[in-house]
Amino acid sequence: MDKIVIKDLEVEARVGVSDAERAHAQRLLVTVELERDLAEAGRPDDMNRTADYAAVAGLIRETVAKKPRNLIEAVAEEIAEALLSRRLANAVTVEVKKFSIPGVQFVAVQIRRPR
Repeated sequence: MDKIVIKDLEVEARVGVSDAERAHAQRLLVTVELERDLAEAGRPDDMNRTADYAAVAGLIRETVAKKPRNLIEAVAEEIAEALLSRRLANAVTVEVKKFSIPGVQFVAVQIRRPR
């Protein structure tokens, strides 16, 4: 299956298990893969037959900013639901990276959800 990939979109989120961790917005990086047939857009070079990349990024930012969460797992699920509910893909893979453990480059979760 073809894919559109938006890699390491920087977002701010209130996420964490403790109140102190959620007190301030943290930087997260979000990568999404939208699985869909790209031939219908690519062959005729028709931008109306593909996903608007800026709109997808905006939807991700809007979803993340809606409310505080305990887990980045919840952030990933809500992003996947938002993308699939708008029928932007046949399946999505969402990876969310968090920078909360000293001495570790990042902690990440990755999920794949079909429509």
